Amino acid sequence: MATWIEILLNPVRSAQQGAQINAGKFNEEYESIVTELSMHPDDMAAIGISDGDCVRVASEFGEAEFRCFAARVPQGMAFVPYGPPTCRLMGGDTGGTGMPTSKGWTVRVARLDR
Repeated sequence: MATWIEILLNPVRSAQQGAQINAGKFNEEYESIVTELSMHPDDMAAIGISDGDCVRVASEFGEAEFRCFAARVPQGMAFVPYGPPTCRLMGGDTGGTGMPTSKGWTVRVARLDR
């Protein structure tokens, strides 16, 4: 059985992602950017994952899969770019833009066994 932890998920839009969206470029590189999740190394250790491992993220609204990387973020928090996978975890967005109505929300994260 998977070990789940609860964290606060904070969606962000990177400069690179914003430039690609503004230029209308939804290419493979954009898709790889929006499927990366940044977590504190201690949170990653709590569920037994390392850099590059895949995780399942679940909220009350849906689930998504991300590739996880250790980053200098506060423990108990994770950061993920805006995009289609992130939208599956949101309860609503601002005018259909894919940007959440809140700055962050609680999700559960577990290692994805393949």
